[in-house]
Amino acid sequence: MDWLNWFDAHDYEFARQVLQRGVAALAFVAFLSTLNQFRPLLGEHGLLPVPELLRIAPRLRGPTLFRWGYTDRRLVAVAVAGLVLAASVVAGLPQLGPPWVPMLVFGALWILYLSIVNVGQTFYGFGWEMLLCEALFIMAFLGSNDQPPSILILVAVWWLVFRLEFGAGMIKIRGGIEWRDLTALMYHHETQPMPGPLSRQAHLLPTWFHRGEVLGNHFAQLIVPFLLFVPGPVGSAAAAVIVLTQLWLIVTGNFAWLNWITVVLGASAISDSVWHWLIPAIPADLGTDAAATPLWWFVIVAAVAVLILVLSVRPVQNLFSRRQLMNASFNRWMLVNAYGAFGTVTKRRIEIIVEGTLADVPELDSEWREYHFKGKPGDVRAIPRQWAPYHLRLDWLMWFLPLGRMWEPWFEVFLARLLEADAPTLRLLAIDPFDGATPRWVRARAYHYRFSTRAEFRATGDRWVRTFEREVIGPAGLR
Repeated sequence: MDWLNWFDAHDYEFARQVLQRGVAALAFVAFLSTLNQFRPLLGEHGLLPVPELLRIAPRLRGPTLFRWGYTDRRLVAVAVAGLVLAASVVAGLPQLGPPWVPMLVFGALWILYLSIVNVGQTFYGFGWEMLLCEALFIMAFLGSNDQPPSILILVAVWWLVFRLEFGAGMIKIRGGIEWRDLTALMYHHETQPMPGPLSRQAHLLPTWFHRGEVLGNHFAQLIVPFLLFVPGPVGSAAAAVIVLTQLWLIVTGNFAWLNWITVVLGASAISDSVWHWLIPAIPADLGTDAAATPLWWFVIVAAVAVLILVLSVRPVQNLFSRRQLMNASFNRWMLVNAYGAFGTVTKRRIEIIVEGTLADVPELDSEWREYHFKGKPGDVRAIPRQWAPYHLRLDWLMWFLPLGRMWEPWFEVFLARLLEADAPTLRLLAIDPFDGATPRWVRARAYHYRFSTRAEFRATGDRWVRTFEREVIGPAGLR
């Protein structure tokens, strides 16, 4: 059936390899993050225990394998299974078989991670969680090395990138005035949730550069996404713009795998011909030897394309709504979601610093020792580390505390765990100032943090300048 050839994207074989292996690699990171952090955060004795959620919640966020009971052992089994399956795709093993093999592998990855996200509560309430779920589902229908990728699925990927970028752009235009007067990035590098090692240098760049950053962001998010659907060099150039802007975000911040997966998904619009032009070692005819697509596989792919089309109605309405939702799913399976980030930019950075003391009675002159987190700012002399694409969930939630209610249920339990010197909780931190001993009291204090100027850094060696604002909790003891 020659008409099936109309849907074969022979010039996008390299794009398929990048998509399948790249998304699988980021899924590996996500499952690793879950294996290391889920139990102290959400496990049987976590800050927000999943068993308690299952007991009181009549309806969960969506389907999950834990619906019929949660144990930490089952969580480990799910996470390890995800790691093994993701690693197999990175190694290219399922792609060597017929197309139903990678379909089953990616389908399993989607169900496994969906099961985690749907019981993850606030610790899994980030937009990149549903983004990974949607990407895993779409990857299941890219087929194997036996046949060329379908243009229907590639368009589905580009539609995902469009919603991701254009949705974020519209959120900004409708959001704070700082995006319209071009001042947003005069603050963002300093006040973003988790700065990276180059964030201070980016913040200290001149005002004209920051205004140019905002203009470049608007161009990349509001205009370029439309060009992804233009075949040939135009679509490849649009993808290159998206990739380059995401790389700038990667080197200046820590947004888990959000920017990394956008690079992977965006690069799918670059054709093999353009890749060959950029890197001659990549063959221009990489996908020309693939066999014809079997009819049964085309039927499956077409059905998925129709499903995505039907599920796109509400996201399209949301994109052009005055009350645009950000990072929202319109179905329980997290497919064809709405995305967006930073509709407003925080202009002052407030950090919650947690301290403890061994004193029997907490006096003004008691020795208070600070708990240091792995990613969130604390020590004014420390260089922020690059953690992304790995996700430090506790550190991210600490950034949100001063922006909303200070006394979050999980934070209350967190302070209790510190008073108990709970080992799993302490492993989430960079430094336990008591080396496993139990403090008598803990407290939480709010500080204003700002990056030091070049002159201040030369004089003191401090990368941050912090000013005490108020005591928000404490001293608090177990009694």
